[in-house]
Amino acid sequence: MLKLFPDRAVPKRLRDLNKMGLLADLTRREIRVVDGFMHERKYLRDEVIFDEGEQGEALYLVLEGQVLICRQGQSEQQIATLDAGQFFGELALLDDAPRSAQARAADDCTLLVLFRGDFQGLMQSHGLIASKIAMQLARHLGARLRASTSGAARPL
Repeated sequence: MLKLFPDRAVPKRLRDLNKMGLLADLTRREIRVVDGFMHERKYLRDEVIFDEGEQGEALYLVLEGQVLICRQGQSEQQIATLDAGQFFGELALLDDAPRSAQARAADDCTLLVLFRGDFQGLMQSHGLIASKIAMQLARHLGARLRASTSGAARPL
């Protein structure tokens, strides 16, 4: 059979991004655009991703592995454990406040990093895409706020 268009396999990273709640409102084309602003980082088990009190500069998406969120020096008292598809550090896109907790690789993991400057660049070049991400962040933060005021465990 004659094929006019070659099969284009979607790279695994783009398939993984497509499943992430933060990017739920984006089309495949928009996800490709966002992927161009992301930086992949690998961390070994127990490696510190950022420390409590550090200046926040980026949002992190867990591509593979697990990340532990805890108070600095208190890794046995976990605030949260995040799996593939989840994200953390989102407040760094919104303000310059220091990190409120430590993030540490619970096992070998691969993260995608969106720096504040890259997000600002995305806002300037692709405002609609950035606004969709900002709405997802607002929904996420709203859910956490509601959970914390109702006394329930806060979702991350």
